[in-house]
Amino acid sequence: MRKGLIQSCGEDLTLLQIDSLSVEYRTLASTAKAVQDVSIGLEKGETLGLVGESGSGKSTLGLAVMGLIRPPGYVTSGRIVFEGSDLRMLSEGALRAVRGRKIAMIFQDPMTSLNPVKKIGDHYIEYIRAHDPTISEADARSTAKHVLEDLGIPDTRIDDYPHQFSGGMRQRVMIGLGLALNPSLIIADEPTTALDVIVEAQILKLMSDLKSKYSLSLILITHNMGVVAEMADRVAVMYAGRLAEVATTTQIFESPKHPYTQALLDTIPNIEAEDRVLKAISGTPPDLTDLPTGCPFHPRCPYAFDRCRAEVPELIQTGERSEAACFLLEGMLARPSLKSRD
Repeated sequence: MRKGLIQSCGEDLTLLQIDSLSVEYRTLASTAKAVQDVSIGLEKGETLGLVGESGSGKSTLGLAVMGLIRPPGYVTSGRIVFEGSDLRMLSEGALRAVRGRKIAMIFQDPMTSLNPVKKIGDHYIEYIRAHDPTISEADARSTAKHVLEDLGIPDTRIDDYPHQFSGGMRQRVMIGLGLALNPSLIIADEPTTALDVIVEAQILKLMSDLKSKYSLSLILITHNMGVVAEMADRVAVMYAGRLAEVATTTQIFESPKHPYTQALLDTIPNIEAEDRVLKAISGTPPDLTDLPTGCPFHPRCPYAFDRCRAEVPELIQTGERSEAACFLLEGMLARPSLKSRD
């Protein structure tokens, strides 16, 4: 079973280790291979950015870590080791004790996650007591007030309803719910989607501050490379359910190794460039129920050759704590076309 590079940094630093994880969604007509043979680790205190286009498997990977894959979805293989225990081997009751208390997830749309007829304080009280019934309602309410204060929300608003908050404030409430039980790991799925740039900056600053205050590790799922540049220590690039590249944020932005990573970076507008034409990745992501043979990116890759169409490339080491899955990288041959961005 393949191990992620993170283990080479010391087992005592590893909070989460995913090995050879695969997830499928099955219907009578077809099977969608949402995650395929993913191996990656997360250090204590680290922020991992998980990026890729819609349908790349980012959110499914997060849900798998949370143990929230439900039929027609199935985890078909692999291990998810958190604090030394394989979460896939735990009973539902034991997993429920981990979920929320040690691993929490922040979803991208607070209006669909918050009950519109329930007060904010009641959301917190229900969440806290569902994971620890020994906590009294009064203590849960007190915890909610402290968390809201950390989020910059006056505790006097604890009895307001979700519709009385702005979009940014509702997202703060969702972040607070994730923090309420002081977990070790937060999985944030597109936490700034639909927020304007000013509010997005505020939310990112808040998450960075809370990460330090609460000694959190963070998996940040996003398609926004700007958010990754701001927040992440390392980046994992996913395409068609597979890891295309894993490297530090600096390595990804200064010296991307995989053609797909380069293509993602090329779509970022550069206001300093003379040519300000917006670029797009040619073609469309593959149908997960009918994946192409070989490398899944080859139909869109300008460097594809015969082997790419016949074989699936494995991740190979491209530098210190960096990997990429591309046949052109075998032998560590430099490619002038994949140079640092101007």
